[in-house]
Amino acid sequence: MGISIWQIVLVLVIIVILFGAGKIPRVMGDIAKGIKSFKAGMKEGENEEIETEAETIDDTKTKETKAKRTSKKSKK
Repeated sequence: MGISIWQIVLVLVIIVILFGAGKIPRVMGDIAKGIKSFKAGMKEGENEEIETEAETIDDTKTKETKAKRTSKKSKK
């Protein structure tokens, strides 16, 4: 009841007839470029996220240091 090899072959033949043999490599190339672009965008997003986290950590440390300095001055 599953998909047989003949059904797959028939679908492939119909695709070749509709798109032609010359367009299929171009379509596959466009798909590959899209995937590469998507992966590059994901990496770029991760790098921005890491930089934002690092800035947040630096800001937190600066605030803690200022708070400690203020509390030491008020104790004197």
